[in-house]
Amino acid sequence: MAYENTDGGASAGSWGEPGVSDSLRTFGAVLQALREHAGLSREEFASAVRYSKHTVASVEQGRRMPDGDFVERAEEATGNTGALRRAAPHLTRKAGLASWFREWARLETTAISLCTYECRVVPGLLQTEAYARAVSLAVPPLPGPEELDQRIAARLERQELLAVTRKPPTAFNFIVEQAVLERGTGGDGVTRELLDHLLELIERNWNVEFQVMPTRQPSHAGVDGPIMLAETPDNQWFAYSEGQQNGRLISSPKEISLLQQRYAKLRSQALTPEDSVGLLKRLRGAL
Repeated sequence: MAYENTDGGASAGSWGEPGVSDSLRTFGAVLQALREHAGLSREEFASAVRYSKHTVASVEQGRRMPDGDFVERAEEATGNTGALRRAAPHLTRKAGLASWFREWARLETTAISLCTYECRVVPGLLQTEAYARAVSLAVPPLPGPEELDQRIAARLERQELLAVTRKPPTAFNFIVEQAVLERGTGGDGVTRELLDHLLELIERNWNVEFQVMPTRQPSHAGVDGPIMLAETPDNQWFAYSEGQQNGRLISSPKEISLLQQRYAKLRSQALTPEDSVGLLKRLRGAL
């Protein structure tokens, strides 16, 4: 799903198997060497660790992030050398995030400010588990249970970035279209929980500024689609653009300047943070 939110997809944030990275390749090569040293065929090893042959092949080829159970069972099956257990924490690609989104997700972890305009779904950093699940199940092809759980876990893990206890805490600004909040994704129960979550988050996290773009806004600087901007600790700016099954990290100063101009205009066109909270409360009261 290519929405994040980019979470690379489903709003900015996203899904799919990890792309190949050096750490995944290395882990996979070590796993294959240990398996072969133990005298196990791929089929025999798959049976021993209780995962499919396809999953084992994907891990050995560096295309799939192994979960904790896989690592522990693989250790037992290959003689408990400790090599896999020690290597696992250093894997850099996270399951549940689309390959095109991962570089942006890495930038998020150290950014001192993050700005997000979203017109498709509530940004992944603000989603509840139920809303994230509903979004994931709304767009074909439907994920299997394991993939769905990975997507949700990856999205919820990213939300730790919102904590005011981070040093220094990241400054967030979100602009979300009113229509997204009124869409009712997942049904009334999911929407009620989402609105309660947003109101609590805004009240609790002084580093989070939330604005609603009203449905009726004759002058709108965001007609070209979502915008995501990040400022690094050395005050360098990056941007991210996402579409159907793809995403693009932007480092060109000229392109970023253009997007910053558009985002500044969006902030002036959206409801103030105070009026946005009032709208959220009215929407919640109407359910």
